[in-house]
Amino acid sequence: MTASGEPSSPASRADDAALVARLAARDPVALREVIAGYAGQLNRIAYRMVGNPHEAEDIVQEAMLRLWDHAPRLAARHPAGTPAGGALRLSGWLGRVTTNLAIDKLRLARRVSGEEVPERADEAPLADAMIEADERDGATRALVLALPERQRAAIVLTYYEDLPNAEAAEAMDMNIKAFESLLHRARAALRQAFEGQGEAR
Repeated sequence: MTASGEPSSPASRADDAALVARLAARDPVALREVIAGYAGQLNRIAYRMVGNPHEAEDIVQEAMLRLWDHAPRLAARHPAGTPAGGALRLSGWLGRVTTNLAIDKLRLARRVSGEEVPERADEAPLADAMIEADERDGATRALVLALPERQRAAIVLTYYEDLPNAEAAEAMDMNIKAFESLLHRARAALRQAFEGQGEAR
């Protein structure tokens, strides 16, 4: 996916390799271009994961710093102007880093607070319609935030960022089958939470 949400073309991937080569050469203009092109999408992912705008901003800044630090290695692995360069998807790399940073932050907060958020069993039907109804009264956001970290990431990447399963799996560093299983559990858990909320009213 590009920053606009369109599928990455071979040309845009080559552009990604060229951009990373400029970052590796410590070109500050290239870093500004990356921030302008990707910060908005990454901030949405981080915010929907952690539910706090300041923490989301910190996560995005850390993701950009990691890109800056890793740029020489990425450029060496994906040289601009070569077939290997065309394999680089900056949106996928940054999405994976952002998702992992958000999960790490959630796990740290849980350890500090001593809370446990259990994985729920996959017993309920899919919750697509409920997810699509999204932010009517803020209830959906609260239920998504209550999911375990990796389930929350699967929902955010699939339903809020509209990533195809293959790209969402890449962002979570999972194979497609494992991701689809995680997404199925996440939707079941969300459906169960909706139903529980209805019963509580």
